[in-house]
Amino acid sequence: MRGNAVLQGFKDFIARGNAVDLAVGVVIGAAFGAVVTALVDNVLNPLIGGIFGQPNLDRIWVITLSPAVGGGEPTEVLFGAVLTALINFLLVAAAIYFCVVMPLNKLAERRARGEEEEPEPPAEDVALLTEIRDLLAQPKV
Repeated sequence: MRGNAVLQGFKDFIARGNAVDLAVGVVIGAAFGAVVTALVDNVLNPLIGGIFGQPNLDRIWVITLSPAVGGGEPTEVLFGAVLTALINFLLVAAAIYFCVVMPLNKLAERRARGEEEEPEPPAEDVALLTEIRDLLAQPKV
C-alpha cells in the first residue's frame, strides 16, 4: 500500500507541472548558456586580448616553484588563471543581467503599470490542457 502512496505522490507532483517547468528551465538555461559562452569567448575575450595583448590573463602573474628534492620539473602557480576566471564570471553575469534580467524587469514594470497586457493563453491550449487533466483524473481500470 505504501508503494501506491509514493506513486500517487509522484503523479500529483508531475500533474502540478513543477517537473515540466523545471525541465524546460534546465533546457532553456543550457541553450542560453551556449549563447552567453559564445558572447564571452568571441566578443568580450578578444576585446580583453586587444587591451592586454593576450586573450586571457592566465600568465600575467606566475610564480615558479623549484622542487625541494630531486631535480624534477619546476611547478608553476598561475594566479592570473584565477583572475581570468573571475573576469569571465563577471562578464557572464553582466551579459545575463543586461540581456535577460533587465529586459524582463522592464516588461514586468510595464505590465504592472498596465501599459502592456498579460498574454492570454490560446483557447485551444486551455481546452486541450483541461481534457488532459480530466483524463488523468479518471480512475484507472
